[in-house]
Amino acid sequence: MVTKLKEVDAVIVGLGWTGGILAKELTQAGLKVVALERGVNRSTAEDYAVPGVRDELRFVHRHDLMQNTSRDTLTVRNNIKQEALPMRRLGSFLPGDGVGGSGVHWSGHTWRWTDNEFKIRSLYEERHGKNYIPDDMTIQDWGITYAELEPYYDKFEYTAAVSGKAGNIKGVIQPGGNVFEAPRAREYALPALKTILASQMFNDTAKNMGYHPFPRPSANASQAYTNPDGSKFGACQYCGFCQRFGCEANAKGSAHITVIPIAMASPNFELRTNAWVTKILKDPASKRVTGVLYTNLLNGEEYEQPASMVLLTAYAINNVHLMLLSGIGEPYDPVSQKGVIGKNYCYQTGVGANLFFDGRNFNPFMSAGGSNHTIDDFNANWGFDRGPHGYVGGFTIGAGFNTSLPIGNRPVPSGTPQWGTAWKAAQAKSYQTSMNIGASGSVMANRYNYFDLDPTYKNAFGQPLMRMTFDYKPNEHKMGVLAAKLVNDIAAAMNPLSFNRATSRESWTVVPYQSTHNTGGTIMGVNPKVSALNRYLQNWDYHNLFVVGANVFPHNGSYNPTGPVGALAYWTADAIKNRYMKNPGPLVQA
Repeated sequence: MVTKLKEVDAVIVGLGWTGGILAKELTQAGLKVVALERGVNRSTAEDYAVPGVRDELRFVHRHDLMQNTSRDTLTVRNNIKQEALPMRRLGSFLPGDGVGGSGVHWSGHTWRWTDNEFKIRSLYEERHGKNYIPDDMTIQDWGITYAELEPYYDKFEYTAAVSGKAGNIKGVIQPGGNVFEAPRAREYALPALKTILASQMFNDTAKNMGYHPFPRPSANASQAYTNPDGSKFGACQYCGFCQRFGCEANAKGSAHITVIPIAMASPNFELRTNAWVTKILKDPASKRVTGVLYTNLLNGEEYEQPASMVLLTAYAINNVHLMLLSGIGEPYDPVSQKGVIGKNYCYQTGVGANLFFDGRNFNPFMSAGGSNHTIDDFNANWGFDRGPHGYVGGFTIGAGFNTSLPIGNRPVPSGTPQWGTAWKAAQAKSYQTSMNIGASGSVMANRYNYFDLDPTYKNAFGQPLMRMTFDYKPNEHKMGVLAAKLVNDIAAAMNPLSFNRATSRESWTVVPYQSTHNTGGTIMGVNPKVSALNRYLQNWDYHNLFVVGANVFPHNGSYNPTGPVGALAYWTADAIKNRYMKNPGPLVQA
């Protein structure tokens, strides 16, 4: 039996960065808001304090902060001819679980995506002609511009305590920053993190080679900080336990120490944990959604939560899954290319080289999530001509350390035995004397990379699992070859004793961890025939449904997605407060 609850103004599904931002903004605007989070609530004091938080087995290998795949997972395959099988153990990506979401355990890398991404089809067609983009590459403009989003980037960076060095303030190039970035109104909230030996060596070499290195911007507070909302951060301790861990010093930008506590202090807000949303309820006749159906995981009871607005703010993959389960929008079919829900799923590419030195002590255990220096010469630099290489997109190259742990970090030179005395000796030497150079690359949307519902496998609620069909295409292979060459060139110029060469990945596999940067599936755009959402992340079919997260990206860039995700959350909150609440209805006419 389903218990029907009292209607609220807005129900939020998933309480991480996007849900937290919308909860804070809408409760402050006077709306009655309920947030449904299927995980539990954790705090820094009780759950991320020393020494318990520095448990590599618990957080890295047993995935304590991640989604439980025995309850819900997805099936994966590389192409439509293969049978998709369930991912029974997390590997390639790590969806967070609990209040704060993936923002609790991320590294903090925070980038501003620019018009190179937002106007990607227009810019490439203008420069290279319409025939340059392959027929099966389904990239499209986003329907938004960098200039429109810039104030919201700024707001997110100052909320999340982003540390960095500006490269372009109001059109004036700033020494030491990213000279290829788009203009920003002011400096970062905090100075860049301290430069460690590995990043300094990379920085010096890259500069000597004519590139433009800079400290990577990151939501790791370089010093004690109070953000504009009054949320307090401690200074980063460079403890080495960042990615996959909560922050013991409250130095990492996370919704659970910023926007969520502000929302929870409001009498207009209610948080319900262990609440698993299984369906969005809708009234097609009125073109409105009416609320959600959810199950209390503690007692198995089912509830209907009516709401004037539904905001999907869970992890990107889960937002798409719920749309498919609820029958909202036409599911995408790669053969006919009709439908929009599940379309344009994208991941990321990457290559890396391990460098081994003699007489260097890198102390990798002393680092932060953002302890990297980076070059953007082959990504945001529109002066770099992709034409001779025949691909669309870009990649950044960087070096430093990010959570280089005693158990997980085991680099050894090529040819080292895989076990025994020689392996142990190489391990003992290489931990202190090796470093990595890595490239992170974009992935362009392709008609055959998509999400749909699996016809065979079901989750704990008897619902179809989501099926992911994905592999790298020729575009990514071409880019990967160039990225590997450049990484190897820089590695050789650093004069290591030896290095394991970077190589381009031929095919994607779900097994080893790569990044948690999944995008697409409910993409934004200007045409409802090829997008699920308008420029304000409002569903074309149901005007009181807003979907926020990386699932709205029409393709994936080389940058980490959290910067635009946070900015778009503030952008959408403003549209709801200042436009939708005054006159509920479509904010963009189809």
